[in-house]
Amino acid sequence: MTLPSLDLNLVVALRALLEERNVTRAGQRIGLSQPATSAALARLRRHFDDDLLVRSGGRYELTALGLALVDRTAAACDLLDRVLASRATFDPATEEHEFTLLTSDYAVAVFGAELARVVHEAAPGVRLCFRRSPADITEDTDALLSTVDGLLMPHGIISGFPAVELFQDRWVFLVSEDHPDVGEELALSDLARFPWVSYHRAYDTPATRQLSMFGIGPRVGVSTDSFLTLPFLVAGTRRIAPMPKRLAGLLPPVAPVRIMEPPYEAVPLQEALWWHPVHMHDAAHSWLREITAQVGAAMTRPKKLSVHPGQG
Repeated sequence: MTLPSLDLNLVVALRALLEERNVTRAGQRIGLSQPATSAALARLRRHFDDDLLVRSGGRYELTALGLALVDRTAAACDLLDRVLASRATFDPATEEHEFTLLTSDYAVAVFGAELARVVHEAAPGVRLCFRRSPADITEDTDALLSTVDGLLMPHGIISGFPAVELFQDRWVFLVSEDHPDVGEELALSDLARFPWVSYHRAYDTPATRQLSMFGIGPRVGVSTDSFLTLPFLVAGTRRIAPMPKRLAGLLPPVAPVRIMEPPYEAVPLQEALWWHPVHMHDAAHSWLREITAQVGAAMTRPKKLSVHPGQG
């Protein structure tokens, strides 16, 4: 069965059935009666030649195929929503719209806050939704990017997708203010002998690869999924932690740590907005790309940024 011959409403029903695992609740969720939802389930079972949901005791369980379809169906519905919401023109001064960006707390603090200010100034009806990028971002990047408006992430982790260049940063290290074995400078040997606090997602992979060229493998004692927790996990310990310099410069004096230059020429971070080609000709997304590029450029040429509302 090809897409043109399939009722796309069945995709919506499939998502509700797989996520609710209950015919009645699935029907209520999408505004169908129980008989209509049961009929949709019967059609889906014929299409997939699989039961999808099977009764086990007093509840339904998903079959192996049903489990495999949960995430795929959600992604397909999200993509269909975006396709059907596309517009030929976009007037930021008058329209209401929401953009969803996957990111780390680092990129939100360093870039996202200024992006939100500029967007609100130019387009008061536009909302930004920052969501934490998943740890498995490299496993099915195509499917993930097709359901959001973009991913804020430096080069060296994903490739093969269009990107808007934003700004550069570089790595520094955090050490406790009272670290007994660190003087005015860090040595390469310090990086090997002290335990690390590591941001445990793919973000620091290029930095880790560079250290491996010196024969150093970080001895990770603690890992976290938040850059902003690094100072608290370093203070009062012998641990060290790499952190992007722009974020380190924003740290309030909430934890007694020192910012140290690396004992080598660190590979720079080139931050970018990655996006799926499905958004190529969408007017709203084109406007978003222009705004992010302007904000990124302003970060390397500090001055007050003025964006005038206009046609995207």
